[in-house]
Amino acid sequence: MTEKSSPQIALPKVAATSGAADAAPVIIKVRELSLFYGAAQALNQISIAIRKNLVTAFIGPSGCGKSTLLRCFNRMNDLIDNVRIEGQVEINGEDIYSKEVHLIELRKQVGMVFQRSNPFPKSIFENIAYALRLHGTTRRAELEEIVERSLRQAALWDEVKDRLHTSALGLSGGQQQRLCIARAIAIRPEIILMDEPASALDPLATARIEELILELKRDFTIVIVTHNMQQAARISDHTAFFYLGRLVEYDATTKIFTHPAVKQTEDYVTGRFG
Repeated sequence: MTEKSSPQIALPKVAATSGAADAAPVIIKVRELSLFYGAAQALNQISIAIRKNLVTAFIGPSGCGKSTLLRCFNRMNDLIDNVRIEGQVEINGEDIYSKEVHLIELRKQVGMVFQRSNPFPKSIFENIAYALRLHGTTRRAELEEIVERSLRQAALWDEVKDRLHTSALGLSGGQQQRLCIARAIAIRPEIILMDEPASALDPLATARIEELILELKRDFTIVIVTHNMQQAARISDHTAFFYLGRLVEYDATTKIFTHPAVKQTEDYVTGRFG
């Protein structure tokens, strides 16, 4: 369906959910966040609360603002010229856009996994150890322990334990993405942001990444951007639907996909537009 015939933008709705997910503490709180690239507005008055140790999926058509919002959580939009932000983003109650926030510490707390795997042109071991050294870990025994633990958590250890000192560029695409996840979790962030982490992978590698995400939420809060409706339904606890820079609806994933409160959400998740 073209934009002209798409349903009218609905007001954002954040409905109450039930169960353990609803009892989890809020770790990210966004209040009336708007973002501009020069004169162009990419996000419009976004308010959302993301809960700890859950998987939250951001869905919506291309250009709707979901990746832009994701990058607000570790201030990666700061790297883009002419960006202006209004509103607040709080992590654990701290406004991350305040002048007192140290960006290196913020990005240690909030890890990022990108759409395409981006291993360093170093060995598998050094891909993880390099980040650890940057954050002050230098003892060899401690480095080896953390590297092994991170690779185990990323479900990669058994596949690479005998070639840790060979180039990471020799790994398959799926293995490279799991290495990037291992690198992200090595410094023990509280939050992991994932921007379409499986979009470039085959179905088997995608399934491995999805299984890994479900395991990792025991220790980390995960926010994932995905265009794959089935993926969002399989792995997320909460889902937020965005359209043209606005949050249309945010609720438990089961409710978003079975009984959404907003007609536009229903039209999107059932494939009527997007």
